[in-house]
Amino acid sequence: MTVMDDWVTAACAELDLDPAQVSVPVVLDLARDVAHQVLRPGAPVAAYLLGLAVGRGADPAGAASRLSELAATWPVELDGTSPAG
Repeated sequence: MTVMDDWVTAACAELDLDPAQVSVPVVLDLARDVAHQVLRPGAPVAAYLLGLAVGRGADPAGAASRLSELAATWPVELDGTSPAG
């Protein structure tokens, strides 16, 4: 087991979740996409939003894919800021 496996197993036990239901690569890929294409602090927020969506019945891989696609098309100005911000 890796440290990540140990952490996920312990965190799931703490939250009464099944570790087999946790797709670590899906969450990490989403966090990477948001951190690199939107902004770094958005990565944990996106992971939290994914968790909320999954808790409401969304397919984890599908919801993560939609958020990654949104991040991929997120507008960024040349100075690194968002035009909306």
